[in-house]
Amino acid sequence: QSWTVVPDFTHHAHSASLSAVAVNKRYVVTGSRDETIQIYDMKKKIEHGALLQHNGTITCLEFYGTAHLLSGAEDGLICIWNTKRWECLKSIKAHKGHVTSLSIHPSGKLALSVGTDKTLRTWNLVEGRSAFIKNLKQNAHIIKWSPDGERYVTVITNKVDIYKLDTASITGTITTEKRISSLRFITDSILAVAGDDEIIRFYSCDSQKCLCEFKAHENRIKDIYSFEREGLHVIVTASSDGYIKMWNLDLNKIKDVPSLLCEVNTKARLTCLAVWLDRASEMKENSDKAATSSQANEDEKSSTVRKSKVCWTDKSDKTAKRKRKITPEKQKLEAPLQTKKKKRNSSA
Repeated sequence: QSWTVVPDFTHHAHSASLSAVAVNKRYVVTGSRDETIQIYDMKKKIEHGALLQHNGTITCLEFYGTAHLLSGAEDGLICIWNTKRWECLKSIKAHKGHVTSLSIHPSGKLALSVGTDKTLRTWNLVEGRSAFIKNLKQNAHIIKWSPDGERYVTVITNKVDIYKLDTASITGTITTEKRISSLRFITDSILAVAGDDEIIRFYSCDSQKCLCEFKAHENRIKDIYSFEREGLHVIVTASSDGYIKMWNLDLNKIKDVPSLLCEVNTKARLTCLAVWLDRASEMKENSDKAATSSQANEDEKSSTVRKSKVCWTDKSDKTAKRKRKITPEKQKLEAPLQTKKKKRNSSA
């Protein structure tokens, strides 16, 4: 079985290279070294606006459902956004240095972040405040929850530390030869790890043993993504060699090398990747398969960007031509993110 990749929507989003990308059911958001977050409405295939809250490179973006987005940057801030009106609900001074990575618990009640101040911080998203601070021996540059929320992992250079939620203590460590640039939970207990070489490795979180490894690219791998579609478990990889590849992984034969579904040479120097799934097309024929990825040229020259603190224009509304100031609310967030599901579904 093989797939075909065709360009679907292209836009010159930023004046500098992309540093982060995130997707939910409707939107793709991209963060950049130009200090802005750009929003794209994928259902309408249009640019939706920009978020200018941060000063410094946007380092991490993550959606929770359809109602909230969290962003982190080199200014040390984590911002919580309402994605209905794109308002900044809360701006938290999260780290003394840069925020390097964040991850939202599947419940939506808490988030974890790591930064260049050698701390791992737990955030109570119900009240929008710090809940716990753990000092690390070195700066971690990736943190991620498992899908079931029972464990989380941190990455420090070439080392993955696995933590259990109930004890907040390290239960195991995975060490690779080269620096790790990306990892992804394939299941609750299997990690896909990639870094400054051409190899993808699958590890068991329980035994910390390598279950499978294979050469995926000709250059270092910058990002991994995964999704399930039509019974297939698909791994997507992006490399500095300019290629995006999709692999079919058989979880029942995890030790077997995944088969290549398709590849495309973007002729760009890729920095980050995400997959937006067009749910409507799942009902159509196989020829309608589509995926959206984000890439950037690291060598792009940056140009001067307006430093206005927070400014957003909804370009999808022809009547809303004026820019609107958004000021972060000082009060507590009204409810945990997941309690807004009913309201979110009714307004979607």
